[in-house]
Amino acid sequence: MSKIRIKNIYYMLSYAFRALSEDKYKDIEAEEFEYTADLMAAILAKGVSSQIKRGLGRDYIIQTETLSSPKGKINISDSIKELTMMKGRLACSYDSYEKNTHMNQVLKSTILLLLNSDEVKPERKKELKKVLLFFNGVEEVYLKNVKWSDFSYTRNNSTYKMLMNICEYVVKGLLPTEEEGSKRLHRYLDDRQMHNLYEKFILEYYKRHFPEFNPAPSMVEWDVDDGYKTLLPTMRTDITLEYYGKTTIIDAKFYSRMLQYNRLFNSRTLHSNNIYQIFSYVKNKDVKHDGSVSGILLYAKTEDEKVIDEIYHMGGNTICVKTLDLNQEFAKIREVLDGIAENMQKKI
Repeated sequence: MSKIRIKNIYYMLSYAFRALSEDKYKDIEAEEFEYTADLMAAILAKGVSSQIKRGLGRDYIIQTETLSSPKGKINISDSIKELTMMKGRLACSYDSYEKNTHMNQVLKSTILLLLNSDEVKPERKKELKKVLLFFNGVEEVYLKNVKWSDFSYTRNNSTYKMLMNICEYVVKGLLPTEEEGSKRLHRYLDDRQMHNLYEKFILEYYKRHFPEFNPAPSMVEWDVDDGYKTLLPTMRTDITLEYYGKTTIIDAKFYSRMLQYNRLFNSRTLHSNNIYQIFSYVKNKDVKHDGSVSGILLYAKTEDEKVIDEIYHMGGNTICVKTLDLNQEFAKIREVLDGIAENMQKKI
């Protein structure tokens, strides 16, 4: 299993979701959390409280009921079927501007989930109960059936994006517990979730601290001789840094195991697909064949693996394999990420 300091999870989230950099979350950074559930509860308590001040999101929801004073659309067939007209009432359908939206249902249900967790401190539960009062009339939802990718965001509900992501982490099991000063991720954690957070954190880190490198995912075109690319797969990098004609492609990897084990030779090697992938990115990006493109496989360090810092020179290009230990002080993490950028600057 992986080990990550809970404070570092907060920093990763802060970079991935810039809303967490706002002043109202600053006191969270100063706190020490024993469990990630408690951290998530603190974020939700602050975030939902802020959303309440803005106003909980509302939407038009179709209501159907029998009324003595008709409004909206009168449903004649239902009125006849239920014999409501004999009672001086009609079945009506009308739009009502309600806060009982799906996102509010998810928020309420996630708050209730955290309130039932032994890993959330009593004072945090008190904060959650305060905001929960504003969800009167909002129904609960079965969280395991929530389709997180179906949420769409507009200017009107953009403030919900970070809140829904935090809810997703809570529901999918991003609840590490403390073990010997470190924080262990439960085995039921969705590795894809953690991989996405890790990748987004690295990208946003460079965007914030090294904007002159134009950090962004990028498409790599196949460097074919005759222009024929039919059936060739798309190549898209996690992070590409560009600085005065130099390019570094970073492929961020978060695995429970960094290395693959060969039973026949009793040896450990890098995952074949990973090294083939970064090699392909670099070679096809370096269309001038002048060595101006380099690549880095940046693994999140797992607890049973050693620190890796290898440099390979392949046909004029440099490919590095590094580990980023997320179970150390964040200042040390910054040193590694800053070092990658500073190394590009030195080559100019």
